[in-house]
This record gives sequence, structure tokens and C-alpha cells, in this order.
Amino acid sequence: MNKPVQALLQVLSYGGIDVESARWIADLKKLDPMRIFWKKLDTEVYNQDHQVPVRLYFPDEASMEAGNENVPVILFFHGGGWTTESVETYDRVCARMAQSIGRLVVSVEYRLAPEYRFPVGFEDCYAAAKALYGGELLPGVDAEQITIMGDSAGGNLAAAVCMRARDTGDFAPKCQILIYPALNNCYTEESPYESVRTNGTGYLLTSEKMEDYLKLYERTSEDRRDPYFSPLCAEDYSRLPDTLILTAEFDPLRDEGEEYGRRMRKAGCRVHTERISGALHGYFALGIGHLYVQESFRHINRFLAVEQALSAETGKEGEE
Repeated sequence: MNKPVQALLQVLSYGGIDVESARWIADLKKLDPMRIFWKKLDTEVYNQDHQVPVRLYFPDEASMEAGNENVPVILFFHGGGWTTESVETYDRVCARMAQSIGRLVVSVEYRLAPEYRFPVGFEDCYAAAKALYGGELLPGVDAEQITIMGDSAGGNLAAAVCMRARDTGDFAPKCQILIYPALNNCYTEESPYESVRTNGTGYLLTSEKMEDYLKLYERTSEDRRDPYFSPLCAEDYSRLPDTLILTAEFDPLRDEGEEYGRRMRKAGCRVHTERISGALHGYFALGIGHLYVQESFRHINRFLAVEQALSAETGKEGEE
């Protein structure tokens, strides 16, 4: 990374989170003029008496008109530190994702902190997953063809949903994709991860911001030891879905994502981890033309192709 870019990043990497200002900046993405051309449909699921909005993104016109039978699906949880962003601000990301991987994308509008602290947003995501796997959200969808996915705080939620599904047996996710996920519970000098120290200042997302996000998300300090709040606090990493983890080189969250992969692999899970060289946290929202995003989709498409082949092979063995 050259010196002028580093100098600019240093200026932009201010510490602390002002939720109102951060939400205002995120909402500017709603002005995207391309939104009217994307193939999408709004619906909802219920978390007890709360209606959780979800938005469906179709890869093309034909898939929008077709039924749900054997349609591969991505269940997506957006990032934003559990406090900002929305289905609306991730419109372009999810629409382009649907087109790039040729799958129906289901984006979940979970409730945000600090108005709704842990575990409210997590419970919204879990309710959406349970409805999807149970056939309530999209009747006819094959549970074997559903992938759970999220970026940053959404990666945290995806990992936590898969972990709880394993613990409860409510449903059985086959695979998950975690993009620079937030999985730990400490971003001070006490963090065991080197990337928090080397990348915790000067690269847009700072360790100070991460600590602020955790404080806004937690209901009490005890939450930080809950594995559904911080998946790296879990004692058991076995029987989790086949997993792709993408990390960014200049991201304070880099090492914890890679550590999560190591723990899963040690527990016998099938895991593939890729570090995107030169990338910063949040790069996935840069647009499909960006090299880091294109590289990510190559990894994602390769992972999904392998998973589809493994599923087909398993199906053949079951028929014999």
C-alpha cells in the first residue's frame, strides 16, 4: 500500500461511533439510481409477534417467474456493526450477488442495536433461517441447497445461527460463507490477535470502533461470553456446516476469522479460508467491478460448485 493511500486512510480512520451520523452516511446508498432495475420482492417472516422484513433478489427474469422447486438460495445477513446498514443500503450488494452467483438471495432486515440489543437481532436472523429451512418462507426450496452467508457483523450472525441450529437441531445448515466476520469479544490491547494491533488504526475500521460496536450490541457485559454473541467463545466447533471464510489483509478482524477456521478444521469440519491480499474491511460493498470483489466471487462460486458436487455425489450414494 503506497504512502498517499495510507495517509488518506489515516485521516478517514477516526475513532468512536456516532450511531446517528453513521446511519445517515449509510442511508446515502439508498439514492442509487440502479435500484429500479433489480429483480426483487419483499415479504416477511415472524419472530414471535414481530414481523421481520426480508427481501428476495432474483438472478434474472426467468428465475423470478419460476417456482421455488430446487432453487439454490443464499440467506444473507448484512454487516454494519449490529447498529447500522439495512436491506435497503445493501440493495446493490445483494442484487449483484444474485446475478454473480446465479442464486436467489434472501436478505434479512434484523433489528438493530442500541434500540434492540443482543439477542434481538440474532433472534430475528434465526427466525428467518428457521422459516426458510422449514419451508414456510419459500415452499418447495430444498434445504440442501441453502447457504447461510454474512459479512462483518452479518458474518457473526451467520456463524451464530449455524451454531445454534447445531445445538438445537431445529434445522441443519449444509454450508456457510463468512466474509471478514466479527467473531471475538475484545478489541483492546488485551486481544490475543495480532491483526487488532497491526490493523486496529489507520485502516477505516478501528479497534476503538469495534469496542464501541460491542458496547452498543451487548445488553450486559455477560453477553460477551455467550457463543451466540461471540462464536470464538464456544467450546465445541464440531458438526458445523462446510464453510468458506474470506478475510481481508488490512482488517483488525482478519486473525479471528482465520482462527475460527482453524478451530473448525481441528474439530473435523470442512473449511476453506482465503485472505484477500491488499483488501480492507468492508471491501465487499465496493461493487462487482472491483478486483477484490471479483476475487471473492471466484472463491464463492468455486466453493458453491464443490458443495453442489458433493451434494450430488451424496445423493447418488443414497440411491444405491
